[in-house]
Amino acid sequence: MTVIERLKESIVVPVVVIENEKDAIPTAKALLAGGINTMEITFRTACAPECIKAVTEACPEMLVGAGTVLNVEQAKLAVKMGAKFIVSPGFDADVVDWCIANDITVTPGCVTPTEIMAAVNRGLKIIKFFPANVYGGLSAMKNLSAPFVGIQFLPTGGVNTENIKEYVDSPFVFAVGGSWVCPKADISAGNFEKITDLCKNAIKAAKEA
Repeated sequence: MTVIERLKESIVVPVVVIENEKDAIPTAKALLAGGINTMEITFRTACAPECIKAVTEACPEMLVGAGTVLNVEQAKLAVKMGAKFIVSPGFDADVVDWCIANDITVTPGCVTPTEIMAAVNRGLKIIKFFPANVYGGLSAMKNLSAPFVGIQFLPTGGVNTENIKEYVDSPFVFAVGGSWVCPKADISAGNFEKITDLCKNAIKAAKEA
């Protein structure tokens, strides 16, 4: 199964902010126990590279990616540590081009037609839409999907267990991202059982008939 297929199957791509390396593996195990086998470890903290490496080595069943990647140097470091996909909050041509050249799955943030065109012209089919709740949510993505046939969005920001089904049922939504299934405060406090429950509830809500 390809990285793209695994991200799609996961439904939720957790945005994980880890402030202490010791919490990386327990967080990954909590997500797995909740039925989610992907995680985007963000470069918002200094320990992110070590966290990626730790989870990659200890939890081979977890698909680990790097988030909040702002430049090529971070992308290179993330991949060196074991990241299988790269997520950026915005569109950076250098990051995208490096990932494509090195056969690394990349989902850059694109919220304007100009940004989406830049991604489309590089052959990308999946793009991050962030922050989704600020830039028009489902309505905006629906309208943007009309001229950009075949493009699907990974919305992050404003997605939660209450509205996840509405998002994942939309044909232009690839999967959803967010930190609500693994809040930073709960990771730091060691509330891993709560994280597992949040994941289970999110997946259940997404799949409800």
